[in-house]
Amino acid sequence: MRNALRIGTLTLLVLFGPALAGCGSVGERRSDAESAAAGFERLLRADDPNGLCEALAPETRSELEESEEASCERTIASQKIPVGGTTHRVDLYGRQARIVLDTDTLFLSLFPDGWKVVAAGCTPRPGRPYQCTLQGG
Repeated sequence: MRNALRIGTLTLLVLFGPALAGCGSVGERRSDAESAAAGFERLLRADDPNGLCEALAPETRSELEESEEASCERTIASQKIPVGGTTHRVDLYGRQARIVLDTDTLFLSLFPDGWKVVAAGCTPRPGRPYQCTLQGG
């Protein structure tokens, strides 16, 4: 499956992320990443396609639009991204973050305009990359 292969890219980012420099303190970046994930969760609960699309990383949004051959706003609901619930863990890797929730794992990346969701609807698979419902290239 194309999505399963692409998450390998996220795995590489997670492994090599510590080599990347980030802005702000680790605590500040962690808090900002967690806030962005919580905002994404609120948008999911509110069923806000415009907000969800704005919260996506540019490549993730482009991948969704290309694979579905329609605008992000028209197709985001069909992705069946679970509402993740409470945050259990925030891992930072330079400008990358993994947010582990009750029923989902989100991957985010720091852009000039803030943290954006790179992958959502992600399920760990022991010994293999995460399987994600939504992710960029």
